Amino acid sequence: MKGNLYLIPTTLGEQQPADVIPAKVLGVAAQLRHFVVENTRTARRFLRAVDPSFPIDDSDFVELNEHTDLTTIGQYLDACERGEHVGLMSEAGAPAVADPGNAVVAMAHRKGIRVVPMSGPSSIILAMMASGLNGQNFAFNGYLPVKQPERIRAIRNYEKRSQTEHQTQLFIEAPYRNMTLFEDFMQNLHPETRLCIAADLTLETEFVLTLRIAEWSKHKPDLHKRPAIFAILA
Repeated sequence: MKGNLYLIPTTLGEQQPADVIPAKVLGVAAQLRHFVVENTRTARRFLRAVDPSFPIDDSDFVELNEHTDLTTIGQYLDACERGEHVGLMSEAGAPAVADPGNAVVAMAHRKGIRVVPMSGPSSIILAMMASGLNGQNFAFNGYLPVKQPERIRAIRNYEKRSQTEHQTQLFIEAPYRNMTLFEDFMQNLHPETRLCIAADLTLETEFVLTLRIAEWSKHKPDLHKRPAIFAILA
């Protein structure tokens, strides 16, 4: 019998895993010895936080991130083929969502390996829940283009789509570029379009606020280097 691929959520910041992740998930993670991770160092630190006696040196870690050549991951689930379980972990939050882990999940399906998603924090879902925007119809669009002309065109296109389909549009940005994105929204969205900013989710510094663009000028947040989700509804 083949082993399972467990999708193990991790914390969104430097808090204790037990504060935000169910005990059942932590129990599964503590029993695994084979891992596919976005960042080995982060994964080891997380597992040590789960269980200070976790046998790091007796566990196997392979990385799957934006630098990984996907033609080289064919052996990543060999342990499952031998009947052992494997854990998939992102650097933060839920694996395979806004995360390259989907490649190994797709491979598990092709190989007939059971995929087991487990409960834990997802910044996208938490932001959507807290936004007050349309949760019946929404789309996560990842990163907007970096170059200004394409970026502005994309912002306006997403706003038009939001208005036409009454669809909430969600985005993420590199934390050091958050304020640039905020200013681009301020300058290019309609004054009546609603913008939600959800930063530092699950942390003590958590900030979630939804206002119309015309109102945000009085509430300019400090988002520099703070993990954030942006959502708009025209």
